[in-house]
Parts: sequence; structure tokens; C-alpha cells
Amino acid sequence: MLDEALRFLADCGPELRSGMTSHAPMVAEALCALGRPEAVMPWLERYRAGALPRPPQRARIERANWRSALSKEDRFSDWSAFFVVELASAPWREVLDRWVARLAPGICAAATHGVIRVGHAVRALGASESRPRLAELADALALWASTYQELPAAPRVARRLLRPREAIACVDLQPPKDRRFSGTIVSSLVGLDRFPAFADVIGLLDTTLEPAELVAEMTEVFAQVLLENSHDALTAIVFTHGVTSVAAFGNLLPHVTEATARTALPFAWQSACGLYAAFGTQPARSGAIVAARECSEGLVDRAIAHGDEHAIKVTEACLGQNARRSSPALPGAVRRVLELLLSA
Repeated sequence: MLDEALRFLADCGPELRSGMTSHAPMVAEALCALGRPEAVMPWLERYRAGALPRPPQRARIERANWRSALSKEDRFSDWSAFFVVELASAPWREVLDRWVARLAPGICAAATHGVIRVGHAVRALGASESRPRLAELADALALWASTYQELPAAPRVARRLLRPREAIACVDLQPPKDRRFSGTIVSSLVGLDRFPAFADVIGLLDTTLEPAELVAEMTEVFAQVLLENSHDALTAIVFTHGVTSVAAFGNLLPHVTEATARTALPFAWQSACGLYAAFGTQPARSGAIVAARECSEGLVDRAIAHGDEHAIKVTEACLGQNARRSSPALPGAVRRVLELLLSA
């Protein structure tokens, strides 16, 4: 079903007519991961009406000049063609490892949609290799590269490094008067350049811990951030990205080297913290959470009936992590998003 969905989307570009990022291939993979492949094509047939066609290629990207094409959104198709060649010339895990290390400082790219799409594509390839899945990895990496964006990062200094649940309490929130939201999450992340306190965030996390353990704790921490700071549709979407970007990064871990994982982890942390610093209103803490009334299957049913792409993706990310390490924050975050987002 996933291969059929990817073929159905092959002529679609990375953006919607609304100007927002298309979530189509990510949702298709998430629904399959949730065990609901029968929901994929009905959902895509509705969603595809808002998709734009693939943009034309402009110029060839060469291995010697790839840096000059970073952050150029109009080069998406050039980047996709570049990664098609890369994936044809080496095993996909080798290509992935090389480019995750290179692109890691820009994990916040396209409000984290780059790393999220790569995470979904990689999990699909890890389950079964096929031409549509390799093509989707090329497109996913192209999205990350063409929207590449770095956040302020101070040189790391010797200090007591912290676990995520401790480190999140040290993240300062940008004062509302200094925030620069102009209609997109990306605009607010750019606004962190004017908030000097944020630059130290990247140095808070203890990355000597086992990467999968760190990702599990980070997912729970940012689910808690979502619960404490989501109060309308916009903030529900913003903090959904904090959860899903970390969970998607976790999908990469079985397929990259430990060195690459440890290199990239601080940027996954920094990126989710950037969303919190730019949009948060409440300090992160470990408060009491009311356990979800619904079972996991009930929450999946609600997410599919709801239809919003963010609702489906956060449901898959939270319930997948909750199955590995139970925490009431994870299904609680799903419930909050379903309550705040308008049905599609």
C-alpha cells in the first residue's frame, strides 16, 4: 500500500497550494505504521487536491558545489535529482549516514519537516526496499537540503551536562515582545537570532547517554511541553512538530553510525527547543497528567476520523513511543492535539 501511495504522489511537489509543506508521504507512512493501510488512499485522494506539481529542475548540483545550493527552496527538484544519483551509486544507508551528518545543523529546516520526512522515508526503507521508497528518500533529503536553516549556537563550554528532563527547565522563553511571528513557524525560528539566550541551548544536553534512550526521553519531554503550552490550533501544530521531529530522528538511529547519531542529537534537541523558546508560555515541568481514557486503538480511530495531517502524525509518533516506554504524557499529547485542531 505504501508503494502504491508513493507512486500516486510521484508527480507532486513538496508544497501545497496554501503555501504550507505537503505532509502526504509522511502521513501515508504513518498510517501504515499504525496498522491502518486501508486508510491511506482515501486520505490521499482528499489531500492531493491541495498539492502543487513538482517544480522544474533549474541546474545540476554537483558533489563539488552542493553547499551553494543549500537553503534554496527553488532548487528542490535539483536536490532530488542529485540524491537520486547518490542513492544509485552507493547503499542507501551509506548515503543517509553521510548526509544526516552534513545536514544535522539544519534539523529545524522547514519547521522540522525535512528531518520528519526523512525519518518516515527511512523507516519505510528499513522495512522493505523498493524504487518508490528510494525515490521518496531522495525527495525527503531534498526537502531538508533545500530548506536548510541553522539556529543560533554558542560554542560549547565545559559544564554539567543534563538529561532532557533536567535540561528543558534551563531553556529560556523568548519574551513575547521580541517574537517575530509573521505567519509561519519558520519566521519565528528566524527570530531567535535576536534572542541571545537561546544560543546556549545546544550545549545543555548530555549526549554521552545512549542515543535511543535520549530520544525516548526527549519525545516524552516535548510531549509534556505540548501539554503545557498548546492552547489553540497554531500552538498545537507548533508543539506537534517538537514531538514528531524528535520521534522521526529516532527512526534514523538504526540506520546511521553511532558517530553520526551523536553528532546530530544536539541539533535535534536544539530544534525542538527552538519551537518551545519561540512559542512557549509555560515553564516545562513534570506535572500530574490525567491518563487517557481511550485505548491506543481508540485514539488511532479518532485521529483518522479527524483527518488532520498533524493529528495523524502525532498520534503515530506518541503511540509508537508509548508502546516502547509508557508515559501518560504521550497519549495525553494526542488527546490535546485532537481537541485543539479543526477536523480536516
